[in-house]
Amino acid sequence: MTDTARARKLADRIRVVVAETLQRRIKDPRLGYVTITDTRITGDLREATVFYTVFGDDEERAASAAALESAKGVLRSEVGRQTGVRFTPTLTFVPDALPDNARTIDDLLTKAKAADAQVREASSGAEYAGDADPYRKPGETADEDGNENDAKGSSDV
Repeated sequence: MTDTARARKLADRIRVVVAETLQRRIKDPRLGYVTITDTRITGDLREATVFYTVFGDDEERAASAAALESAKGVLRSEVGRQTGVRFTPTLTFVPDALPDNARTIDDLLTKAKAADAQVREASSGAEYAGDADPYRKPGETADEDGNENDAKGSSDV
């Protein structure tokens, strides 16, 4: 087992332990609807970064961040107890930017859809500047006036 596999496995375990502990043991009223989205740990297994999201407005996010900071010691003790590693990693809580990024992408997609609708509306009554198909096909030739004739010849009677 490589060190990266061990770090990944420990990070996953820390994510589960922190989420379960927040749900079962931490009774801080400031703690809102917190979801632990990801955990990353350094290669030396000394520092863990826990990413989280909070459902609510900015005030609820700030209150939940303060609650997580105050519960950091209990959470670290529980991580040490349940993982059994020699050195329990320090925990750093970072708000996950994923919901903000998703909202930005949704806004951009909405703008692109509106722009596509404008182009579709502007081109609905438009006609081609030349022929609908400006390319010559095999077997067709053009005479001097630009009129196309069949290569086999045409018989005008």
